[in-house]
Amino acid sequence: MKKHNNFLFSHLSSDLPAGLVVFLVALPLCLGIALASGAPLFSGIIAGVIGGLVVGALSGSHTSVSGPAAGLTVIVLNAITELGAFDIFLLSVFLAGVFQLIMGVLKAGVIGYYFPTSVIKGMLAGIGIILIIKQIPYALGVSEGESLAQYIPFVNDWEAVKNLKHLGDDLGWGAIIITALSLGILILWDKPFMKRVSYIKLFPGPLIVVVLGIVLNQLFLVTAPSIYLGETDRVILPIVASWEGFTKLFTFPDFSQISNPDVWLAAITIGIIASLETLLSLEAADKIDPYRRISPPNKELIAQGIGNMANGMVGGLPVTAVIVRSSANIGSGAKTKMSAIFHSVLLFGSVFLIPSLLNLIPLASLAAILLQVGYKLARFSLFKAQVKLGWDQFLPFIITIIGIIVFDLLIGIGLGMGVAIVYILMRNFQNSHFEEKYFKEKGETIKITLSEEVSFLNKGALMKALDEIPDGKHVIIDGSKSVIIDHDVLEVIENFKINAPGRNIDVDTIKIRGIKVGGLH
Repeated sequence: MKKHNNFLFSHLSSDLPAGLVVFLVALPLCLGIALASGAPLFSGIIAGVIGGLVVGALSGSHTSVSGPAAGLTVIVLNAITELGAFDIFLLSVFLAGVFQLIMGVLKAGVIGYYFPTSVIKGMLAGIGIILIIKQIPYALGVSEGESLAQYIPFVNDWEAVKNLKHLGDDLGWGAIIITALSLGILILWDKPFMKRVSYIKLFPGPLIVVVLGIVLNQLFLVTAPSIYLGETDRVILPIVASWEGFTKLFTFPDFSQISNPDVWLAAITIGIIASLETLLSLEAADKIDPYRRISPPNKELIAQGIGNMANGMVGGLPVTAVIVRSSANIGSGAKTKMSAIFHSVLLFGSVFLIPSLLNLIPLASLAAILLQVGYKLARFSLFKAQVKLGWDQFLPFIITIIGIIVFDLLIGIGLGMGVAIVYILMRNFQNSHFEEKYFKEKGETIKITLSEEVSFLNKGALMKALDEIPDGKHVIIDGSKSVIIDHDVLEVIENFKINAPGRNIDVDTIKIRGIKVGGLH
């Protein structure tokens, strides 16, 4: 393991250039995720700033970068719609932060270990598919007034899905051209031979796509005005001209809705999913950190909680640790958290220094970026890999995806968890013991050796095995390999011994009573 000086200002020559690269990656993603979430675009910038400045400063990770995440877009979009107002939604974000803070204080950073990988992958894939669906209208230039809403399905909005067949009547060819070329560049930028070109790292794919979109649209204005994308098809960020204008950029939560159960449901959902995504991203970032530093998960939850409380108070989207930003940060040579902090300073400065330039970005460019993000979450290779792992991995995975698309995120995760638990119970049912048969003077002897841990979940399997023993046999029940045997299982063995003489069965036990039973001796 490499030794490393973690002092905040000790590696500015590495951290500041890395922060610049992360800023170039984060800016279009902040705007795009806000767009996909149905929130004001500026809320994405606020979230990016707080994710870098507040979470970055408080986090125990030196390489992870936080910001608005694609994994929360479905939750945010539905919550804003169901709660009816953005300021009410912000209350949910604040409460989600409180929930995360409490989890961190209670050292609940291990929560991610209790969700099967198949369900987590299914959750991310389901979100990716919905993200793709929701970007289709922007990618095809259908983004004017009420016509946009009818083409953007919510999770279980089948009427909006049916309306997609009418897209051809409202296609915007300027947007289609920009989307197609942007996707081509993003795919090219991900090719291994492009990644081997050193200077390419200084020009992230999303940045190239945004610049291309602006340039193409200006060319449309001169050469083909009929397909030029006007204000409604471009980013709209407020231009700050005074202190009063600056204060109006922020939205504050509506605390009068504190007793609204829907607010609490949204808060708990955001808190759980944001924490899961953070912990997974944190682990992934640690694995690619060249210095192999381990980030404390509980401290990260506390930092994320304070960050989301801050977002809820000033109008930002909820944030998580994001592996896209984190990997860009590490790949650019970042050595301390100063790079994450610096990227947030650049995000904040961009709103004041180049707002007119940002407002030239076509929504189609952001849609292309998000289409790629969605595909990476739900790529074909992921489905193939899950199939190869077997039904116990594939079924929870696919059920989670279907549940998320047909119903909603929580129901989808619940269904996937339910299927995964069924497989766990089946394995426990099957793996409580193993049997041996051999012949001695008394005739055939059946030896049942109990597993290392025998819980009440194994009760049914053991009862079945004992019931199937033919009358007149010699049975040995061996608990010498067991560390824990539940009281329920001991009762099954005791009842079998009591009833054995009636079946002419001779029973011997080995170390059944002389071990830890349900926590007692």
